[in-house]
Amino acid sequence: MANAVNSPTNAVDPMHSEQPGHGNSVAAWTMVAIMLVGVGVGCVGYGLASVTVVIVGLALVAVGLIAGWVLKKAGFGVGGAKSKSGH
Repeated sequence: MANAVNSPTNAVDPMHSEQPGHGNSVAAWTMVAIMLVGVGVGCVGYGLASVTVVIVGLALVAVGLIAGWVLKKAGFGVGGAKSKSGH
């Protein structure tokens, strides 16, 4: 290859130098748990052909998103003041 760039073999990509956080926090787990319940309720409502139950499921998914955001702002997210600093 005539246009190949010679790069040192021990170069570290700055984008990959830190371990990913994976969202293991109270805020993330609470959000996921509420959203899973919402999806479950929505699936049951879909199976029963009940528009009302499907809408309740969708509302629970939205509540989960809001709860996760509020908990993150309250310090329960990854690296937050009230969360474990295990990462």
